[in-house]
Amino acid sequence: MAKAASPILDGLNPAQRKAVEAKDGPTLVIAGPGSGKTRVLTSRVAYLLAGRNTPPHRIMAVTFTNKAAKEMRERLNRMAGLSAAGDVAMGTFHSICARLLRRDAPLIGVDHNFAIFDADDQINVVKSALAELNIDDKKYKPAAIHSVISHAKNELIWPDQFRSKTYFEEVAGRVYARYNQMLRANNALDFDDLLMETVRLLRENPAVAERLQDRYLHVLVDEFQDTNMAQYVLVTLIAGKHRNLFCVGDPDQSIYAWRGADYRNVLRLQDDYPDLNVIALDQNYRSTQTILDAAMSVIQRNPNRRHIKLFTERGQGPKIVVRELYTEDEEAQYVVDTIRELVDQQAAEPGDIAVMYRTNAQSRAVEDAFVRAGMQYRLVGATRFYARKEIKDVLAYLRIVNNPADSVSLRRVINVPPRGIGDKTFAQLEDTARANSASIYETLTKNQLAGRSAKALADFAGLWQQWIALRDELSVGQLFDKIINTSGYRDYVKDGTEEGEDRWANVMELRNVAIGAGDLPLGEFLNEVALVSETDNYDESASAPTLLTLHAAKGLEFRVVFIVGLEDGVLPHSRSLDNPEQMAEERRLMYVGVTRAKDRLYLLRAFRRSSWGMSEASAPSRFLDDLPDELLDLKVPKKSAAGRSSARAAWQSSTPATPRKARTTQFAPGQRVYHQKFGEGIVLRSARQRDDEEVEVFFEKAGAKRLSATLSGLKRIE
Repeated sequence: MAKAASPILDGLNPAQRKAVEAKDGPTLVIAGPGSGKTRVLTSRVAYLLAGRNTPPHRIMAVTFTNKAAKEMRERLNRMAGLSAAGDVAMGTFHSICARLLRRDAPLIGVDHNFAIFDADDQINVVKSALAELNIDDKKYKPAAIHSVISHAKNELIWPDQFRSKTYFEEVAGRVYARYNQMLRANNALDFDDLLMETVRLLRENPAVAERLQDRYLHVLVDEFQDTNMAQYVLVTLIAGKHRNLFCVGDPDQSIYAWRGADYRNVLRLQDDYPDLNVIALDQNYRSTQTILDAAMSVIQRNPNRRHIKLFTERGQGPKIVVRELYTEDEEAQYVVDTIRELVDQQAAEPGDIAVMYRTNAQSRAVEDAFVRAGMQYRLVGATRFYARKEIKDVLAYLRIVNNPADSVSLRRVINVPPRGIGDKTFAQLEDTARANSASIYETLTKNQLAGRSAKALADFAGLWQQWIALRDELSVGQLFDKIINTSGYRDYVKDGTEEGEDRWANVMELRNVAIGAGDLPLGEFLNEVALVSETDNYDESASAPTLLTLHAAKGLEFRVVFIVGLEDGVLPHSRSLDNPEQMAEERRLMYVGVTRAKDRLYLLRAFRRSSWGMSEASAPSRFLDDLPDELLDLKVPKKSAAGRSSARAAWQSSTPATPRKARTTQFAPGQRVYHQKFGEGIVLRSARQRDDEEVEVFFEKAGAKRLSATLSGLKRIE
């Protein structure tokens, strides 16, 4: 062993050292969460430089983010004697491909001065292609069409190879062909082209491929489980001559299928390289053994996975807290109360704590609980709920109904969705109103308009008048529905993409808030929302709990983690319930969330959750059933009162979330009661449900149960 290599190997465990010192040839390092993946990858590059005397320009290291590439380079630069590390070809797939194409793109008919179109540019090209083909962009949403095109490019499918299974895909295929023609006419590539065209360059030009293969003796790939087909083919082509392909990843943490990632590339690697050297990093430096055992109990149910059992030297640690709360608001309040207790007891600092959820819309209840408690928080990977564009849009609609003189809100929504009323038209409208000493509302409704936009303005004025006329007749929730449906905003948001569905889920979460306002006047509702919005402006530099989605949590770690919304249909998501592939990814997502926790883990669910403006009983997440009881601090049965299947049957009919006028109940919290089967217990909650009363009771022998007051025969003990 070269003497210079020893500092690089110091402190590595046997598996890590085995990976760093791996012999030449194809190597797959399966790096479990918290196992020191980045250290191994960086040490491997350092070892090749200092231990194997490999010239830096003969090493390529591919990452998925610029941040990861920068971190790796900084680590290398800190290592003694590695000042030449700057010559290592290190960067993201897209940046490396862009550099290659700048030199050799003319060989495949692309000018080397090509432009790279960003996401907005790409959507605009799709819109132009739809218009040229006389295809209705309201029926065939540009974002949805682009999603199909992007997926095809990730799979290296060219327009003439595209095969459709549905009429929508047939339309997308026609747009794909025209879209590519328009890109080329503009001497432009999109992000997917950077990968796809580089693969074509290497396949069609053996001399270029040979030059590249000769230069790069070693190719290292980070986050290999997140590669798509184009990326897989690219790295195997570059490493085609020397076969020194060093891939680090964890198939159990592949959670980006919606971006094109394909965890099966790990299996392809094993098929394409029969001599593949597989090394497992199974020692975890982050979590307690209890947390790791819980994570393994969830992920081991996934089919076709390589078995890896994580272990740690950190000890067993406290049990995992599992709690069932009554509603999402009580769930959020439990989070806030528990955080306050942990901080007061000096068990954790606020900045050590994270609250995770499946979808961004779930942040609303959690954010509101923090605001009510006067506690600071940070929101990662998303805009604060009330600052999201779709939320501000809908609130602006409500504001112009409440206050027709609100020209700021009017400017925001008069052309959302697009109605042909641009900034120039709005400026002319303001000038006309000013000249006539009238409000914009009066100017619109008196039809003092002319020009090409007159009809569009008149149509909008008619809608506006209609909403104002209904303002005092409808509840806030009913008015909300009227505006969403008649304004065209629903179809505008639901554009056929997953991002559109997420935005629509946010709108529906605001609808829950609107319906929850009951008979509150519109002005008071808007005041309450405004107060919540204004208190959102917290100091981001302060030490505060972090709120984020499970997807955004990948790569992060926290001493304390709360995962909320553990119900079937939420986590796992409803889209996955009838799709085995998607369910497997949901299981991987849960695995990622659990393994973010170092010391303490809280798994929470709501018995009733408001969704789409309705409050209904939910079934516990199947992932809770996977957890061994000996790992849990469990005060309610994991399957709730009657088990998952019977819970679904018992709560098939849902009830509106709109508050009803108070009605008397037979039972009250704290009362002792008797049930013929379950014996004596104490009432925890009681609520009217249509013509019945739902009573939650904790029985001394049977635990928590939810019963119908009418059907159960429950009796008070005086």
